[in-house]
This record gives sequence, structure tokens and C-alpha cells, in this order.
Amino acid sequence: MSKRLRIFATLPFLLVAPLVTSAAQYCSLRPPPGGSSLAAGGIQHTTNATDGSDVIASAWYPGWLATDFPPSSISWNRYNAMTFSFATTTPDVSTIALDDVSTQALPEFVSAAKNNVGSHFFQQKLDRPTILFQGVTALLSIGGWTGSQYYSTAVATSENRTAFVSAVLDLVSKYDLDGIDFDWEYPGKVGLPCNVVNPDDSNNFLLFLQELREQPAGKDLVLTAAVGIAPFVGPNQLPMDDVSDFSLVLDRIAIMAYDVWGSWSPSVGPNAPLDDSCASDQEGSAVSAVNAWTAANFPANITLGVAAYGHSFRVSPTAALNSTGSIILYPSFEKDSQPMGSADTPGDTSSDPCGDPNGVSGVFTFAGLVSGGFLDSDGTAASGIEYTFDSCSQTPFVYNESSQVMVSYDDATSFAAKGTFINAQGLLGFAVWDVTGDYNDILLDSLHEAMGIEQVCEAS
Repeated sequence: MSKRLRIFATLPFLLVAPLVTSAAQYCSLRPPPGGSSLAAGGIQHTTNATDGSDVIASAWYPGWLATDFPPSSISWNRYNAMTFSFATTTPDVSTIALDDVSTQALPEFVSAAKNNVGSHFFQQKLDRPTILFQGVTALLSIGGWTGSQYYSTAVATSENRTAFVSAVLDLVSKYDLDGIDFDWEYPGKVGLPCNVVNPDDSNNFLLFLQELREQPAGKDLVLTAAVGIAPFVGPNQLPMDDVSDFSLVLDRIAIMAYDVWGSWSPSVGPNAPLDDSCASDQEGSAVSAVNAWTAANFPANITLGVAAYGHSFRVSPTAALNSTGSIILYPSFEKDSQPMGSADTPGDTSSDPCGDPNGVSGVFTFAGLVSGGFLDSDGTAASGIEYTFDSCSQTPFVYNESSQVMVSYDDATSFAAKGTFINAQGLLGFAVWDVTGDYNDILLDSLHEAMGIEQVCEAS
């Protein structure tokens, strides 16, 4: 099972004398001098380095947005793994579906990942430079919030699991994928209301993963799972005490430490709190999630899911601002007046797989907050916008008094705090939802800086 992913950045050709029979230049993202001594070639950071493992710098790419944000728009040389989202489960366990836009975009995505100019290293033999590729790892995510409807059915019986394994491996072969990400929302729990749910979902999921890993074509695949802030639940609907068997078949998990507060919540709250131990209402956080998964015996093969977006709320000025005009944390909001987010389309009449209207999400990407006038192009609050940073959750809030819209989101400061946390906890790295949400790589740059990641080129 592959445990180390590597990224290489472009070097211009430097032709050497013909008598040089072999010389290679490797470029990598590594910690600055003074960190632990590690093998060359990986994205590495200073604190999770005692075992020589590489940092995972990853993100999800929403394939349905490929028309407006093609794979060529990705900052490929800043990542070593990228996950295309989503393929979806279907009533036929032998079939995994892709929408039309994704079907067209996935081959381009995989090609860009494997051949991107940020991942080349060059080997010169005699007088002819030879390009060798070690690109960004290309994964395909199956599921998501609206694509997990039939996961339970797909793993429910031995016959179904075998058919589903074959369907997964067919996708891997067809699109030349390096791995698969399983984003089942959620085993044994209701996500979308019409999802099939079985009390034995978690155990059946494990059996499926074990069978997939046993196949010759599955042995060396990168297998990941996007998971909630609590471990998988057992038949009793409670988080399992021991999920260590999952770590034997998964290379890593990405904890989706976001969507903790939103329009479903009793008040405005942090979308992606780093910590909530200091909060009066503890709904979950990155800190509590990592503690929960490691307490359930999942090792530190964990990436922290970080959000390049936030949730908006309609809040009256009297509820939003105190007497000095500063933002009040956890104010009440108008549940029947959801603001339109940057991710929403006016007049959208589409429905989810259950047949219910999608409605207005109120989601603002970080880039959408810039285009929407909440933030300036440097990612700081625009003129006329109130801003506060919650020292407990380590997340910011902005408020437009004119439109009465408050947004809980992440900025460079909160991403830096999460990068520091990743290092301190010895986690594998980060996974951004999603790669289209950033603006001029402000958030990504903050993570790299906080984690001490830099580009280093050296001869081998």
C-alpha cells in the first residue's frame, strides 16, 4: 500500500556535457533548513517527520464546474494529490455514474495531474534530456452529499460487494486513476433523507474495502475516505470504539471538519471551527474530531479537511452588532430568509436525488466573498464590512449591515492556525474543499507558510 506521495516541480533544461551518463534534478516541497533530516523528493514538514513520511497537500476538484474552472486552472505544483468529485452510486451496483460535464472533464483532469509542468523531473542521458514524470496523484471520489444514495446497497451482500469492486476497478482502468476516494455520507447514518441505510453499513464497508484491497488491481491503489467529525457508527448508532481495521486498508482519511454550523443550526456559528472546547455550545471541531478518531484507534494517517468557503445568515443589525458596532458571536438569524450565496444560481428550480428542491444554499466561496464585496483582493475585509476573529473557534466572521448578511468562513489567518495544528498533531497534511474556492491561492499560500513548506531542488 502506498503511504508516500511525492510532488516534483519544473526545472528548466540545463544541458550538461555529453560525458555525463545520468543526472537527475528533483524538486520538492519541503520544510526550510533546520527541520528533521528526511529523504529527498517529498512534500514534507518539520513536525511529522520522524518516520520520513511525506506531507499530503491535497484538494477536491468539483468536476461539474469544469466548464468555468477547467483542470488547467489548478495550481498543480502546490499539491501532490488531487481528487476529482464526484462519481455517484446508482441502483445498479455494477454501475457508478458520472454526469456529462464530469465525463468530459475527467480524462483532462487525469492527464493534467500526471503530466503537469509542476511535477516533472528531468534526467539527462548523454546529450539528450529525457523527461520522466511523477505527477500529482489523481483520485476519483465516489459519493458526496448527493451521490451516496446507494452505497449501503452496494456493500450489503457478498455478491454486491464483488460487483461494486469490479465497478470501481473498471473506473480505475478506464481513466488511468491512481486511486479512489470514498465519500460515503454516511455509513449507518442518514445523510440525504432518501439514502439507503443499514445498521451494518460500517462493517459491510470494511468488508468491501478488504475485498478491493485483495484484488491484484487494488493492491497498490491509493485508497482514501472522506469522513465526518466522529468515527463510523456501529449497529447501535454510536461511534465505534475501534476503527483500526479501516487503517489497514485505507491509506488515509480526510476529516471533513466543516459544515459544523449552518442554516440548520439554532444560531450563527463557525462553519469550520478549529477548536470548540472553549465554546458554550460544542457541536464539534477539528480538535475534537482528531481526538475522536485517534481515540478509536485510527492512527495519524489523517488529513484535515479545510474549507475554502463559508455559510451565510440573515442577521438584523440589533442582533449582529453590539453598542460599539462590533460583531456579536452566535447571534440569532432569520431562518426564513436565507441570503443568496456565491454558489447559488438565481431562479434555480433543480431538485436533489430525493426529489426535494435544492433551494438556496447561502454558501460563499472565499473567492465569492471577494467578488461579492465582502473582502478585498488581498483577502481582508472590504471597506464598510465589519470583521471579527473568534479566538475560540479560530475562525472569522464578516457582516454587511446594509444587506444584513453575516458569513462564517475561513481566511488566511484561520488556515494558518489549521496548518500549525496539522504540524503539532503530526497529521499527514490537508485536503481543501474545494480547489475552486480559493482566490489567488491566498488560503493555500497561508497553509504552506504555516506548515513550513517550501520548494527545494537538488541533484540525485
